[in-house]
Amino acid sequence: MSIHLNDPEVFSEILFEKMKQISPAVEDLVLYEFRYGLKNLTPEAGWASVSVEKKEVVEQRVNLRAFYDGIQIKQRVNDHIVLDEEIVRLTNMLFVGLVTDAYDVDWVNAHFYFDVRGFFFLHRTQYFTEAVLAHLGGKPFRQFEQKQKEFVRVQDVGYKAFQEANAEVDALFIESVLKLIAARGTPLLLAIAGPTAAGKTEIVERLREAFERAGQKTTSVELDNFLTDRDYREEKGIFTQGKEALHFKLFTQSLRDITQGRKISIPRYDFVYATSSHDLEGNLKPEGVPIEIEPADIIFIEGNFPFLIEEVVELIGIKVVYLTDDPIRLKRKWKRDIDYRKKYEPTYFRNRYFKDQFIMAGIAYRPQMEVCDMVVDTTGAALWTSHEIAKILTGD
Repeated sequence: MSIHLNDPEVFSEILFEKMKQISPAVEDLVLYEFRYGLKNLTPEAGWASVSVEKKEVVEQRVNLRAFYDGIQIKQRVNDHIVLDEEIVRLTNMLFVGLVTDAYDVDWVNAHFYFDVRGFFFLHRTQYFTEAVLAHLGGKPFRQFEQKQKEFVRVQDVGYKAFQEANAEVDALFIESVLKLIAARGTPLLLAIAGPTAAGKTEIVERLREAFERAGQKTTSVELDNFLTDRDYREEKGIFTQGKEALHFKLFTQSLRDITQGRKISIPRYDFVYATSSHDLEGNLKPEGVPIEIEPADIIFIEGNFPFLIEEVVELIGIKVVYLTDDPIRLKRKWKRDIDYRKKYEPTYFRNRYFKDQFIMAGIAYRPQMEVCDMVVDTTGAALWTSHEIAKILTGD
């Protein structure tokens, strides 16, 4: 196989055919288009210079938090942000492993996915662990045809296509929430957690519309508004995901008050200056302007980890994780955050997405899936529920 590694044209031809089995989107390219992307990753010393590690070594490394902690998202060369060297190394190693048959296609597909637009490999995040499956009864409450499979050949996904693919499971989810609220009564706190670009914002808007049609008033409490000043958190080494980062006493009291039908006055966090309207004792600063929230029937809690905090879990009436698999969310973000919002520099975006998915799954999403009432898995087109919720929904 060394001749393949020493001849860039032969190497790319073999890899092109292999990659069609990894990502069907590659089938929509012609060889010279594939070579455009490959050229940006070709080592100066040639493909023969790439070391291929044993499968078990690769698996071990990409499942360690330390690997992702080390990813640099803003590393620059000649004043341009570049793809982190470990991401490049992993992608190139998988390329060479495929060409030399050190790695079979099934193994690569089991552990990684290839993003054609970003032209790099990412590790597959496993959300449904044994602990999660045990909490959710081992099988979905109900499952539909997996229409997100239609996205496997595309490079980005717009919301219209995304909404159409999720129509059946979303409709069941909204129907189920209405049924639970009828059974549990109001006022009620409803928390929906989930990764970026999973579709949380859109499903919340559709829930609001459903509640309004039912004559129920809604409002929301944004968790991030309870953050303390960033300077204080950084000085104390406090991570954003946790109650130590919050005006926690104010937060819990506010949730109790609004579920008892009382108007609340909460802190306002300035995301530009990273400061709170309240001091560390929970008092309004002289220049601070709080947020006033009127009582409502349904109160949404917005944030990445609304029911990770033990003292808050019991206050939340319905706990939901709204989930879409990482490859689909990445395609959504290409369309939404790069094409439309112009929100990120593309290579910064690639580094950040690679780094954050593993970390956030471990600290925020899987732990919440282990305690939630429902998981809406849009990629699997499935609604999962705890045993208690299933009994309410079936009337048993």
